[in-house]
Amino acid sequence: MPLRMKLTAITLDCADPMELAAFYQRVTGYDLHPESDADFAGLTREDGISIGFQRVDDYRAPHWPDQTVPQQLHLDFHVDDLAEAEALLLESGAARPEQQGGERWRVFTDPAGHPFCVVGAVAMDTPAAPA
Repeated sequence: MPLRMKLTAITLDCADPMELAAFYQRVTGYDLHPESDADFAGLTREDGISIGFQRVDDYRAPHWPDQTVPQQLHLDFHVDDLAEAEALLLESGAARPEQQGGERWRVFTDPAGHPFCVVGAVAMDTPAAPA
């Protein structure tokens, strides 16, 4: 029988945890953990899942879509309106790399260079293409 595990956190390496936490807080609405600091910041959701941001000396941002520095991971977020999400993300500090997903999903990078996708409501029945 497989081990039953529940995902509780995802942690991203970065140069400035508070800056990256502020970006994700703006775009997700998650709460900043009160013990967040310059070495580790966290955002929490009511159901207990959290996104962490840990400072790494000499952090090297992923290069997307080329793999000079690999992406390491990517996150997928569901949104109701892709155009509205894109405007908010770009205004909040995200960037759009060359690769795009068209009408169903879009690729962005956060201020530390991590790629992530936003997936529109109509695409939720089909898996998102990997970033």
